[in-house]
Amino acid sequence: MRDFYDVLGVSKDASDDMIKKEYRKLAIKYHPDKNPDDSEAESKFKEAAEAYSILSDAQKRSQYDQFGHAGVGMGDQSGAGGFGGGVHMSMDDIFSQFGDIFGGSPFESIFGGGGSSRSRNKGSDIKIKLALTFEEISQGVEKRIKIKQSILADGVSFNTCNTCGGNGQVVQVTNTILGRMQQASICPKCSGNGKVIGNRPPGTAPDGMIKKEKTIKIKVPAGVESGNYMTIAGQGNENFQGNAGDLLVVFAEKEHKYFVRDNEHIFLEVTINYPDAVLGTTVDIPTLDGVSTLKIPPGIQSGKLLRMRSKGFPLMRSSSKGDQIIRVVIYTPSSISKENKKNIETLSKTLEPIKMPYSKIDL
Repeated sequence: MRDFYDVLGVSKDASDDMIKKEYRKLAIKYHPDKNPDDSEAESKFKEAAEAYSILSDAQKRSQYDQFGHAGVGMGDQSGAGGFGGGVHMSMDDIFSQFGDIFGGSPFESIFGGGGSSRSRNKGSDIKIKLALTFEEISQGVEKRIKIKQSILADGVSFNTCNTCGGNGQVVQVTNTILGRMQQASICPKCSGNGKVIGNRPPGTAPDGMIKKEKTIKIKVPAGVESGNYMTIAGQGNENFQGNAGDLLVVFAEKEHKYFVRDNEHIFLEVTINYPDAVLGTTVDIPTLDGVSTLKIPPGIQSGKLLRMRSKGFPLMRSSSKGDQIIRVVIYTPSSISKENKKNIETLSKTLEPIKMPYSKIDL
């Protein structure tokens, strides 16, 4: 799948106005009315619409910039659920989606003109938290998650709301000193849907919904952090028309036995004995990729930081990786044998005095 910025011919730092301007050009150029029976033009028209639907939405654009197509429900769709719903839009999808984003006809809002202020024609979103280990985050992982989704029960029927006449809005007229004022608001009886429940099977909720458990397979990109999230289109709760909202998977990091994370870098503390600090040594260090050997240089000071390059987390949408930072601590035993005490006393008499015993603390 092509990069959305390339599809619209804009840079990654393009403004909203520039994105809209370039999409308008492509929409006019490849619109089916101007290119009848031209499958290539229709394909480019759909491709531009998909790109614009993501890049014109600040939240989806941010996810796309972090995760690529997978972050906006357009990744590998193999398996149960996949990322679902966002790719291969039909013409009805395009007009419906743009109506949701802009209100009214998509071409009225893009090319000028008014539109409706009706809310999006989708059910509510489902939000879940997914805890991941450092190793899973480092490599990327495929997960199966269970959700309980509200779906429209079979056999439910609807009637036109008699309060709003199916418009979803009611108009209240108020007499003021300036004359009669009209104010439209969402219909309190049908909640703006224009329809109310007619018949519903036993065991269903008052809104005609039932709960259904389902398993969804997702691919988590490598390098995510706590607070990052992925939107899986069409896997949320359904509304009375059977149109589902989205599933929001929020990532969290499980605490690691050794490592502390700072963005793409990993921190670890290693303790060595005094002779090893003086003479130098090698130490086996755990990393996200397994055990690696670290060389401790002779004469190292306690608190010194050593860097193991490219042993941290991968950067999102990049081939680069962070580093693993090792803080060296020199162990001082609290009790020693008489023989060792004599040896240390002898050594102490031969060592040169510390020239600068005091220094300023860098807070």
